[in-house]
Formats: sequence, C-alpha cells, structure tokens
Amino acid sequence: MRWTAADIPDHTGRTIVVTGPTSGLGRATAIALATRGAHVVMAARSAERSAALIEHVRQRAPFASLSRLSVNLADLSSIRAAARRLAQQHDRIDALVANAGIMAPPLTRTSDGFELQLGVNHLGHAALTARLLPLLRAAARPRVVVVSSTLHRIGRIDPDDLNWEARPYDRWAAYGQSKLANLLYVLELQRRFDAAGVAGLAVGAHPGWADTALQTSGLTPSGRVRGALWRAPVRLANLLFSQPASRGALPQLYATTAADVPGGSYWGPDGPGEQMGYPAPATRSPEATNPDLARQLWHQTEAFTGVSHDLGVEVAP
Repeated sequence: MRWTAADIPDHTGRTIVVTGPTSGLGRATAIALATRGAHVVMAARSAERSAALIEHVRQRAPFASLSRLSVNLADLSSIRAAARRLAQQHDRIDALVANAGIMAPPLTRTSDGFELQLGVNHLGHAALTARLLPLLRAAARPRVVVVSSTLHRIGRIDPDDLNWEARPYDRWAAYGQSKLANLLYVLELQRRFDAAGVAGLAVGAHPGWADTALQTSGLTPSGRVRGALWRAPVRLANLLFSQPASRGALPQLYATTAADVPGGSYWGPDGPGEQMGYPAPATRSPEATNPDLARQLWHQTEAFTGVSHDLGVEVAP
C-alpha cells in the first residue's frame, strides 16, 4: 500500500488538534491536514514558531484554517488552562494527534515533579486527552492518535518506580518506558471507548527513522563542545539513513484520516525493520499488548495527573 498525504480525503469542517506542530513530524502533519481543509489547532509552546508556520501554510494554501493554542505539556496547570480555552472556542474536536515528544535528555523533572519524558510523552498527553474528552465525544467519530516509537520495545513499566525516584536514571530506558506507556494508553483507551459505547478510535503510530530535531535536541550532554561532538554523528546518520519528516509523518496521518483504521491499531512504515516506507500495520512488544499492565498504568496515570477520563458512563476497572 503506497498511501501518501495526497490520499488524505477532504477534511473541510473537521477540527484537529496537533501537539508539537512547529517542527518535524508535527509540522508535516499540521501542513498536510490544513491543506486538506481541516481546521488545525496547533498546540505548542512557541508563539513565534506557530505564527511562522501559519504564515508558511497560508502562502501555499491561502484559505487554510489554523489557530494557535498555547500549552506546555510539562505543566499540568498549562494543560488545564489550554483545555478550558479550547472548550470556549470549539463545540467539538474531531481528532487529537498526540505528537509532541522528548527523547533521551539528562534527568530533568517537570514543574509537577515527573521525569520529563514520562511527563511530556505520556502523562501530559493523557491529561490533555482526558480534559478534551467532552469535546471529542461531541464529534461523530473522534480519534485520538498517539505517536510512539519502535524503541517502545526496550521499555519496561516499573509500577513501583514509574517516576524514576528509586532507580538509577537511564535516559534510554526512560524513553522506552514513555513510548511503551503510549501504546498501553492506546490499548486501554480503546477498551474504555468500546465499553462506554463511544464511537471513538484510539490509534498508535510511529515514524520509523525520520530526520527530525528530536534526535539532537534531547541527546546533548552538558557542555557546548561535547554537545557539538555528540550531535555530529547523529546528524550524519540522519542524512545517510533516515527518511524526511514528511514521509515519517505518513503513519500518523494515515491513523488520523484513513477510513479503514481499526480502533486500537498501530501503524508504522512498511520497510525493513519498520524504519522507512509507507503506512502499514506495525508490530508491538508483548508488554505493549498486556491488558492488565495497561489497566494498571491507566490508574497510575490518573493518580499522577489528578485527571479522570469521563466517558459519560461508568466503565469497569
């Protein structure tokens, strides 16, 4: 299946929220959706970069509809305020693309005390999704698309130390844990959609190896010289072996727009090792399909964030 952004159907009248839209996969996703008629809400921290993207898109498509939503996924109070503003501006949201991510930084904590990768990649998106559920449920067929990674395979969920307070911190293990959490969240959200009779889809996607700033923005050790030396081989590898962000974004665009996407499915590139190619069903680790682990993580997520997912009816735990 050689599905591309040209195959996205007309999305006029649909409202789609994209997190992390100002660079990389999120930028490619926002451009593709806006130029196919969707109103794209760009959920980002930087007003300047958001304004620049809006100007760029409107040069290509003068009637494209985009707006900016200021949100910091590392701050639960910012997420709460952003969701409140969206509810004031829109009566429904047709899709949420949970795209923003951080990869392998030194140990850092969010304003709420969470390990940064867990806090942004998983907890922040879960809190945003939970707070937007009333708007999502108002849509006829809402979708929540969560961007994971092939590196979810190295992830392990430690229920007793999810927040890296007892274990020695390992940046890659923490990244893998956050990406595994993404897929477990998709699994449990779809179960709860089905149990509540909500006609919604929770879908996972990953880009394979895409040339984005993610690989170099988080990896840098402290110190300018060491940082430059660290970035150089990563950028060379991206140049030689990766696919552009516009191609890497195809699985999440497919998950967001294609008509035949099943709830709970997971999409990635169809090439060797799922590193490059066109959208196809992706493989998951055994841990990523464990329903008991998904339920346990769900309850921990709600406890950490202080936000419950209101689906209109009681759902069995």
